Amino acid sequence: MMNSDEQYNSSGAALLEEPPQWEEAHLDDPVTRTVKNPNLQEGVQDKLHSRARFSPWVVAIVVTIGTFMEVLDTSIANVALPHIAGSLSASQDEGSWVLTSYLVANAIVLPISGWISSVMGRKRFYLTSVFFFTVFSACCGLVPSLGLLILFRVLQGLAGGGLQPSVQAILSDTFSAQQRGMAMALYTIAILVAPVLGPTLGGWITDNYSWRWIFYINIPVGLLCVFLTRMVLEDPAQMTAKRLAMKGKKLRVDWTGLSLLSLGLATLEIVLDKGQELDWFGSHLIVSFAAIAAFSLVSVFIWEWKHKTPIVNVKLLKERNFLFCCILILALYAVLYSTTYLLPLYMQQMMNYTATTSGFALSPAGIFTMIEVPFVGYVLTKGMDPRKLIFGGVALIGSSCWWMGSMNLQVSEIYLILPRIVQVLGVGMTTVPISTIVFRFLPKSESSQAAGIYALVRNEGGSIGIALSSTMLQRRAQLFQQTLGEHITASSTAVQQFMGGAASVPGNSADGHYKAMAQLYVGLQQQASLLSYMDQFRSLAGVMLLLLPLIFLLKRPPVQKHIELDAH
Repeated sequence: MMNSDEQYNSSGAALLEEPPQWEEAHLDDPVTRTVKNPNLQEGVQDKLHSRARFSPWVVAIVVTIGTFMEVLDTSIANVALPHIAGSLSASQDEGSWVLTSYLVANAIVLPISGWISSVMGRKRFYLTSVFFFTVFSACCGLVPSLGLLILFRVLQGLAGGGLQPSVQAILSDTFSAQQRGMAMALYTIAILVAPVLGPTLGGWITDNYSWRWIFYINIPVGLLCVFLTRMVLEDPAQMTAKRLAMKGKKLRVDWTGLSLLSLGLATLEIVLDKGQELDWFGSHLIVSFAAIAAFSLVSVFIWEWKHKTPIVNVKLLKERNFLFCCILILALYAVLYSTTYLLPLYMQQMMNYTATTSGFALSPAGIFTMIEVPFVGYVLTKGMDPRKLIFGGVALIGSSCWWMGSMNLQVSEIYLILPRIVQVLGVGMTTVPISTIVFRFLPKSESSQAAGIYALVRNEGGSIGIALSSTMLQRRAQLFQQTLGEHITASSTAVQQFMGGAASVPGNSADGHYKAMAQLYVGLQQQASLLSYMDQFRSLAGVMLLLLPLIFLLKRPPVQKHIELDAH
């Protein structure tokens, strides 16, 4: 009769009676080891964690550094676009391709990162991604022309696209069940703080040094991450065993699915990023690209559904929780990125903030994120129903958007900061528990595939949110200007009083009249823009309200003593 320590590990999973048999795996990493039986129980996996050469927290910090760098790079270049365009003798429209090219390349890699990891090995894939991301960052800083900058941004996006989906699997395999939740908390803090810090840091660097330094700062961070990754990261036993089993066999690649997926995502990203600039479906280019995107994505969905070895396993969407969590996260990040786009723009255009000061004003939200996320994780470990937290978080985000919709041109800075803090608190309450549900009912062997789909949905949600909000902001401003203009007539008492006051100013009466008309028109445009901003924020609040019924369709996972936070 075994005692309790021999029979169970600390997570309560029964151990195998015989210890696993080790054999050397003659791969590129001489210390990599594999287990003959890949179907290990969790208790054995916990023993494997205890035999790691480095502390799991060292691994967590290393992979978080690389991913923080990549997430930061998606937002840090936004505020530097005017400087980039001017320095490289390009127009503002041409300069915007610096962002579009990166997003297109990033979107292509995200859903296939799980498949690439299974072919290359997780350590080699992560190491390669960080290395080339760093190299292409240096190239972006050195370019003499816009064309080369766009080329290297594409390569940078391809290199960095697989970092986010890879890290959740790395942390899950590195940490024991009891430690996994707090490890994911560290990563969640990084991916939520990076987009908040990006515009602030980018604005400060651009104003004080040069736009090229927003790329140069990646070089020391990337090299450090490459050095540490090579030292501390190891592939999990199951993945190594699977790669050994496939060694010598012909690699079968779903080229049709890969081609359709790449074409569909690339054209979709261009449509979303350039739609407003080119007048959406008034442009033949947008119409053509939208048709190509629709055909390619529908075709790849059907193809991958029927394929025996798909490059993206779309059948995972048959699981109810995974499907509804993807819908929730799509809408959530559309709202989050919309407000991240609208709020600094409101502060700069309507209240005369600089890019740097608007960034600093929104930065305190990141501090509250770092405090909140571990607390949410702790509450979930105590058995709280994650669906209740999701409901509260969605309601909080909706309330913050409605609050933003009540602002005016005389508000103080604190009334710009507080709604953003409330919103970010709601995001933490939502994304953390969603991660405890989204993969809970999927096979563990499909976690990498699911992570890629989840990361793609999240990023596309951000792109859709920014595209729609920028379009509706301009179109609603035009509508409000027309509506308000209907009330500015010569017979209007308010107009007569305003023009009479302007005429009483000493000087040429004709000049005074024209100046008064100009002031009246500027005021009209300003009020129309203000109403448009208010309309956008309140519409986003309505989107969050519509999400609330979906939460009741989620299944509650079994009560557990550890959680996996949002690391995708």
